[in-house]
Amino acid sequence: MTRGAQARRAYRLEQFEDYLSLEAGLSPRTVESYRRDLHRLVDWAVQRGAGEPSSLSRGLLRKHVFALKDIGLAASSIRRAVSAIRTYFAFLIAEGHLARDPSDRLEMPRQRRRLPESLSVAEALDLLGTPSADSPLAWRDRALLELGYGAGLRVSELVGLTVPNLLLSEGLVRVMGKGGKERLVPIGRQVVGSVSVYLRQVRPTLDRGRSRDRVLLNARGAPLSRVSAWTIVKQAARTAGIRKRVTTHTLRHSFATHLLEGGADLRAVQEMLGHADLSTTQIYTHVDREYLRSVHRQFHPRG
Repeated sequence: MTRGAQARRAYRLEQFEDYLSLEAGLSPRTVESYRRDLHRLVDWAVQRGAGEPSSLSRGLLRKHVFALKDIGLAASSIRRAVSAIRTYFAFLIAEGHLARDPSDRLEMPRQRRRLPESLSVAEALDLLGTPSADSPLAWRDRALLELGYGAGLRVSELVGLTVPNLLLSEGLVRVMGKGGKERLVPIGRQVVGSVSVYLRQVRPTLDRGRSRDRVLLNARGAPLSRVSAWTIVKQAARTAGIRKRVTTHTLRHSFATHLLEGGADLRAVQEMLGHADLSTTQIYTHVDREYLRSVHRQFHPRG
């Protein structure tokens, strides 16, 4: 028996793989990924004199995680490897093969959050001006774009918005967000104007009793779908000559970014976006910092 085979036997890897497949109910793909992660750990540990699981200390496991970073493994792959290691030690303890868990405080690398892409103010205005007056649905499309950018609504909130929740005389939209949480979002005069024209002139011609009070309707009078909303935004961006990828979520990102660039308070933006946690909103401050740096470079003598 080779040294590698002896190590895998000592580490009970075959039993662990059976557990993953038969008892844990994981998919074959996940089982295979965990298998590779554990084989990599065992090979690495044996080279450092740890021939069995009881020889693995918390410090050694941490070094292994750092080694995964050093070989250039993606953060998502390292997170999966840590998950595999934790599952492995939980299995050993449950089966009575080990008394202590060296992986109990093993930290996963923080997943890097991608900065959301947003439109410039000029691009946003170009986008809002794209719906053609020649199209009977132009005011519907304009209302969608104005609400997406002017109120920062999620696509589910856009297509789910009902007429009674448009408080246009007060310049407010009542939004039912994630988890059924309700919030009020202010909207400006131009948003109110565009939505009012759509409600008076276009929506009545579309509504055939199937609208369920939804604001945005398709040509058949049914509530607009998410896919249709995405398509409208994508087409508007193409018409406006915007090269970057633009989605309904881009409008929401742009709403938040432009508010912060204008000096809005972070907590106020949090309320308008409907974020339960301020840390979710704080990602937009990174975008704002880039804007501040660009202003500094452009206008400061030492920029």
